[in-house]
Amino acid sequence: MTDLAPTLTAMLSSPGWNDVVVLAATAIREPRLTGSQVVLEVSAHPEQLDGRLLVVLLADDHADWRIDALISRASAAGAGALLLAGVEPLGRGAQLLAERLQLPVLGCPDPLAAHEYLRRVTAEPEVLRSDLVLRAVSALRRAGGDLNAVLRTTADVLDRPVTLAGADGGTLAGEPLEPDERTALATALPRVPVAWAAPYRIDLPSGAVLLAVAVLGVGPVCWLVARLPGAVPAEVAAVPDVLSVVAPAVGERMALRRLELERDARQRTSLLGELLHGEPSEATRRRAVDLGWQLDGWHTGIRIGAEGQVDVAGRRADVVEAFDAEGLRAVVVEQGDGWSAWITAVREPTATEVQQQAAAIRRVQRRLVQTVDAYVGVGRVQPGPSGIATTLAEAGDAAGLARGRAETGRFLHVDRLGLAQLLLAWTRTDTFQPAARALLAPIKDQPGDLVTTLAVYLDTESSVAETAAVLGIHRNTAAARIAKIQHLLGVDLTNPDERLALHLASRTTPTE
Repeated sequence: MTDLAPTLTAMLSSPGWNDVVVLAATAIREPRLTGSQVVLEVSAHPEQLDGRLLVVLLADDHADWRIDALISRASAAGAGALLLAGVEPLGRGAQLLAERLQLPVLGCPDPLAAHEYLRRVTAEPEVLRSDLVLRAVSALRRAGGDLNAVLRTTADVLDRPVTLAGADGGTLAGEPLEPDERTALATALPRVPVAWAAPYRIDLPSGAVLLAVAVLGVGPVCWLVARLPGAVPAEVAAVPDVLSVVAPAVGERMALRRLELERDARQRTSLLGELLHGEPSEATRRRAVDLGWQLDGWHTGIRIGAEGQVDVAGRRADVVEAFDAEGLRAVVVEQGDGWSAWITAVREPTATEVQQQAAAIRRVQRRLVQTVDAYVGVGRVQPGPSGIATTLAEAGDAAGLARGRAETGRFLHVDRLGLAQLLLAWTRTDTFQPAARALLAPIKDQPGDLVTTLAVYLDTESSVAETAAVLGIHRNTAAARIAKIQHLLGVDLTNPDERLALHLASRTTPTE
C-alpha cells in the first residue's frame, strides 16, 4: 500500500533500521520504499521492483566489479534503493555510478532483519502495533514504582525519547524537550483535553514528529509525548496506541506522587505557620529538626510569587533545584500563589556577603522565569527563630512592590535603599514602624539631633534657611547637618521617592 510506504530518510531514523548505514546517497531523489525483494547474490537479476528495496544477502566484497553491474540492474528494474550485506565502503566507481543513476546504496550486518522490518511496516502495520503494545504491557508489569521508571520503560520499548510535558510544553519528567518542540506543543495542544480526544500529531520542520496523548484525572493538564525523528506511517500509527496504554500507569504514579507532595506541603506550611506566630515551642523545634530546618542563626527571607495558574506543590522541586544551582541552601515552603524561602547563616553576613547573596537570588529568579512568571522580594538579615517571621514579612512586602516594577526585573532586595522604597508601601502594615526605625538608625544617636533636623528640613520643603530658623541654629550648621544625614543614610534628598519615604519615617518614629 502506497500510503504505508515510508521515505528512505524516515526508515533510516527508525529503530528497526538502527544498523543500516548509507554507502552511497543521492541528494536529488527521496525514494519511498513500497516493500522489499530479497536476492541471494550480487549476480542475481531482479524482477521489476517498482520502488521496492533490493536486498542482497551475500555481498562480501563491496569493491567487486559485480557490485557495479548490480547497481545498474537494480536501477533498470526500478529499485527504490539497494541494500548490501556488510558495511564495507563501496569502490569509487560504484559510488559514482550510484550517484549518476540516483540509486541509494545501503549496507547492514544483517540485511534479512532490515528486510523483515520494512516488510512489517509496509505490509503488516497491525502486527507491528500489536507487538509494541504487548511489549509495553509486559514491560510495565516489571517496571519500578516511580514515574521516571515508567517513562524509561516506555522509551526502551519504543526506542524513542518519551517526555511528560505540561500544558505549556515544559518538561515535567523524562527526556527534556527542545525549545522548538516545546513551542510546537504549546501551540498545538488544547489547554483542557477531553477523555475521548484522539492522540495529537505535530509535524516539525525538521521532519520529526511529536505524538502526544493526554494524561487525565491528575490535576493540572499534562501530556505523554514521544518524539519520532522520521515519519514512518506504521510507526506513527502504532506509537499513540502504546502511549494510550502507558498513560493510565503514568496517571496512577502521578496521583500517588500528588498525595505525597500535598502531604509534605501541608506539613511544611503548618510548621511555618507556627514559626510566624510567636516563639517556637519545644515541639515546634523538634519538628523543625525533623525537616532539617535550622532555626538559630541569621536568616534571609525570600518571597517568590508566581503569576497565573501554577502547581505550587508540584513545582517546588524546581525552586529548590534553582537555589541549589546557585550554591544556596534554602528552605522552601509552598504558600498561596508562590513560595516562601529563607537562607540561614551561622554568623551575621557582612555587607558584601549580603550583596553577593542578593545577586545569587536574582540569578535564581532568572532560572525560574524560564518556566514560571516569577517576581521576588528579599528581606533583610534577621537573627534567631523570630527573625524568620520578620525577614519573611519584609520579603513578602518587597515582593508585592516588585510585582508591579517590570523596570527592575520584578526583583526587590530590602537593603537600605530598598527599605526607603518600601516605606511607602508599608505605612499601613505592622512592619512599618520597625522599618522606619531601621532606616533612620544610622542618624539616631549622632550628635546634633539629626532625626529632628531631618524632619524639620523636610517639613520646610527642603529649605536650609527655614530649618535653621526653626531650630534656632546657624544656617551653615543646618547645611552641615543635612550633608551629614545624606552621607550617613546613603540617600539623595533630591530624589522625590527617597525624600517622601524619609519624611514619613521621620514623622512616625519617636525621637526620644
